[in-house]
Amino acid sequence: MRLIHKRFAPSAARSVLDRRSSEGGFTLLEILVVLAILALLAGLAITNTGKLFGGAQVQATELFVRQSMKAPLLTYSLHMGGFPSTSDGLQALITPPSAKADRWHGPYIEGSKMPLDPWGESYQYAFPGTHNKGLYDLWSKGPDKQSGTEDDIGNWDSSRPESR
Repeated sequence: MRLIHKRFAPSAARSVLDRRSSEGGFTLLEILVVLAILALLAGLAITNTGKLFGGAQVQATELFVRQSMKAPLLTYSLHMGGFPSTSDGLQALITPPSAKADRWHGPYIEGSKMPLDPWGESYQYAFPGTHNKGLYDLWSKGPDKQSGTEDDIGNWDSSRPESR
């Protein structure tokens, strides 16, 4: 009679294999599928970032030119007797202009430099405005970074015919 050790018995070999396959772990194919899905999602996220955040950039710029700069410019106007000239520009809110420096009570905005628009460009300013008669025009050149194009974002009502 031959004795076969229990460890080497065929049924024992099967139970070892069964145990091994029921343990946690992933096959190479499963890992590759997950990586492919993650790569696809990352690609979609990268290509749509501009669309997702572009709207927020436009809204932030509209808020800045239509609301945020109103109070500093009006306060400057009250102190100085008028809005900054086109040549003095928005810098007059930070540093006193050479004319009427004794009436200047600024700075009228925080910081030592004017903030840039979301596209890294300076905001544009003109007084008197061509879109806002008797007031100032304040605008961003928009995503295309060119003034006078359709994507400019200004403090005027873009639905009025004279604003186009």
